[in-house]
Amino acid sequence: MIYPSIDKILNVINSKYELVHIISARSKEMARTGHYQMPEYKYMSKKNLGRALEEIESNLLVVKKD
Repeated sequence: MIYPSIDKILNVINSKYELVHIISARSKEMARTGHYQMPEYKYMSKKNLGRALEEIESNLLVVKKD
């Protein structure tokens, strides 16, 4: 099971497609730079995709609308 729940995250980001795009971009950025918004021991997930989901749930990533 994925933590955090997709249902909780869809309250923050309305579109599943936009969510996939944001998660993908953020996880690639984490892999490339090694920069995380929280200390690594606070993440529940070991993988960058899960960590990106956790950052969105924690409101650490701000999504700007054009």
